[in-house]
Amino acid sequence: MELWQAFILGIVEGLTEFLPVSSTGHLRIAEGLMGMDLTSHALTAYSVVIQAGAIVAVLVYFAKDIWRIITGFCKGLFNPRHRGFDYKFGWYIIAGSIPIGIVGLVAKPLIEGPLANLWVVALALILWSAVMWFAEYAATHQRKESQLRLADTVIIGLAQCVALIPGVSRSGATISAGLLRDLDRVTATRLSFFLGIPALLGGSALELKDAFDGSIGVTPIVVGIVISFITAYASIAWLLRFVASHSIVTFVWYRVGLGILLMILIGAGALSATGSS
Repeated sequence: MELWQAFILGIVEGLTEFLPVSSTGHLRIAEGLMGMDLTSHALTAYSVVIQAGAIVAVLVYFAKDIWRIITGFCKGLFNPRHRGFDYKFGWYIIAGSIPIGIVGLVAKPLIEGPLANLWVVALALILWSAVMWFAEYAATHQRKESQLRLADTVIIGLAQCVALIPGVSRSGATISAGLLRDLDRVTATRLSFFLGIPALLGGSALELKDAFDGSIGVTPIVVGIVISFITAYASIAWLLRFVASHSIVTFVWYRVGLGILLMILIGAGALSATGSS
């Protein structure tokens, strides 16, 4: 991999990881446009590993919240008097992260095989947009973060599994599920960030060995991670401000337009569905 390619992929990953537009889908598109082989296990692993930059961005941006939750959780483990919301929230995140951990391991061959196709990305971009539109239409936005329940994070965690399909979007799936649970947009978005930490950490750790198999190199991996951190941090700050006063339907029109354009390019032979020549 050339450094300019790593730079571009780092930008794409950071900008799209937390927006409901599918970072994996955009990475696949960028890789396809650069003529890369989308069926390469090393390339798939690289796309996952550079998510580490986005993880660090979340940890830095929400450092105070994360520290409060961790300390509250640890105190609650040893003292029942400290089992307040932060203690419960810690268990909520753990419970909500279990589904994607299991499904991610089981579905790994499928993700790296048949699903590594731009036709899949195009269809997922369009079809999941209907779910996002319905979620916004049906949402009441009545419940705040302090009103979260275990059932909310388990259901949202299950929805996160659908995002293993390139083009669906992890944030698009979790935010939509949160809205359907009547959470307000900011709460649903913040929860998407917190659930993303163990999901992205687990995915990056799992693919680390394949990314360092020698075909990509250490420098492109470092470049991708650093660039994704910078762009992801800016993306997080922007998204939280945006959802405070705007509907996620805005992203629906972009997703549908991109999906249609992608289908046209593949159908016309201007872009290979697998990126290989």
